[in-house]
Amino acid sequence: MDPIDFYDTDPEGYSEETFTADVSELRDRFLAHLPAGARILDLGCGSGRDTVAFRSMGFTVVPVDGSEGMCRVAVTNTGSPVRRLLFSDLDYDSEFDGVWACSSLLHVPSVELPRIMSLVHRALRPDGILYVSFKEGVYEGVRDGRYYTDATVGSLTDLVPSDLFSPVDVWTSREPGRGVTWVNGILRREGKR
Repeated sequence: MDPIDFYDTDPEGYSEETFTADVSELRDRFLAHLPAGARILDLGCGSGRDTVAFRSMGFTVVPVDGSEGMCRVAVTNTGSPVRRLLFSDLDYDSEFDGVWACSSLLHVPSVELPRIMSLVHRALRPDGILYVSFKEGVYEGVRDGRYYTDATVGSLTDLVPSDLFSPVDVWTSREPGRGVTWVNGILRREGKR
């Protein structure tokens, strides 16, 4: 099943599962690299959980998601428009200080990641910051009804073109309650343009 079809099947149920997940430590590590009031792209915003949190801290956030159902739920949760946009159609140009891709780019096949990363690179301002997270492992393929590209601390930097991004911080975290280990990366945009 295509990940978008998966999320369109029961967006309300998925939102209930994820909206209250505490990812504040991850957000804080990301925000430590951004200026006050930064403009953030919430890429694959899902339920809108992180958009709500960033806005409550004074940041300007643009939420986007490829799933029509998740966009609908996120509009309800955030009280603002959510743009339906596939990663492959990302069309922003030097508009963001940070891109937050929490558990979203992990649905992109590894062979397609360089192209998507180039679009994320274009969306960021010079020295912009990208946060990504992948499930820890070496698996790539369909699992639990969705396509996944897993990563390790060592392989994360292999998934991201070094001419586009340089690693600032790469670490693992354990998700309470689900027993999932995540590989997290904070990456800085390379190049002037």
